[in-house]
Amino acid sequence: MQILNQIFTPCAFPQIRSSLYQTLAFSRTRLGLSTKRRWIAGGSLLFVDSRNKLCHWGKKEKMAVVSAVGEGNLGAGVQKKRKVIEHICLVKAKEDLSEEQENDMLDYLYTTQYQMRGIIAISLGRLSENPEQYTHAIYMRFQTEEDLAKFYENPFYMRVLEKHVNPYCHGFVNFDYESEVEDDILAIFRKGEEFNHGVELVLLLQFNGSSLDGPTEDAMASLANLTMEFPSLIVQATKGPNVNTSNSEYTHGVVIRFRSSEAFKMFMSSSEYNTIWKSKFEPIVQKALSLHFSVDPVGKELM
Repeated sequence: MQILNQIFTPCAFPQIRSSLYQTLAFSRTRLGLSTKRRWIAGGSLLFVDSRNKLCHWGKKEKMAVVSAVGEGNLGAGVQKKRKVIEHICLVKAKEDLSEEQENDMLDYLYTTQYQMRGIIAISLGRLSENPEQYTHAIYMRFQTEEDLAKFYENPFYMRVLEKHVNPYCHGFVNFDYESEVEDDILAIFRKGEEFNHGVELVLLLQFNGSSLDGPTEDAMASLANLTMEFPSLIVQATKGPNVNTSNSEYTHGVVIRFRSSEAFKMFMSSSEYNTIWKSKFEPIVQKALSLHFSVDPVGKELM
């Protein structure tokens, strides 16, 4: 069973001082709060207690909420959903790629959204180190599979690949999956201040063929429920089955946008995530690829 270690490797975190944290002194014994891990994100104080449980302290509510697997979905509500198609392109750039060439490649890929119809959201960046040696990732969202099919055949996109991608790389792979998002214009198009920065996590999974019904659905639903419990850490998360018939290496995909690198590290090293991974995913996953990249505010060079 090939499971990448970085998916559940503990991370070290920075310490952030906060006057708000001092107000937690009275409940430190009862909740077992750790004084070593605490952050401010999304208007809430985030911390990890002595049991390595993710917790958040809302300024308005003046109360600590401790999350635990199996205790229900704190952020769940009845919301209308909209189906979308998520597209992921992983690139292996040449070792001698210059900064100018890298910028040229990423700029042209980013600006495809302005030159052709169908792309409703996009992010891209340089990947962290990974065993597969992918160097860059491009994430795009489409409303329908028909829009995605037209994208692949679009002459403008083909010219971008020919002139601004292929000369700088020695390989790339595409993966597409169907998912759902809130039926809200900001959520669908990934617009607003909270989408302008953060960390994008891409998780590609190959489940055992015998587990593709109940166990796989249960594992993916458990991860989705966990991501919804922490809006202070996560802006949006999508997951779904592969719809790319030309790439059967992975059966499912997940994309999670975190609010910051600290939020990403905090979630990935939490006991909740590791418990779900080891109990729900590890027994039925044949292969997994976990990649992430930083999303910076868009500058003039990309417009």
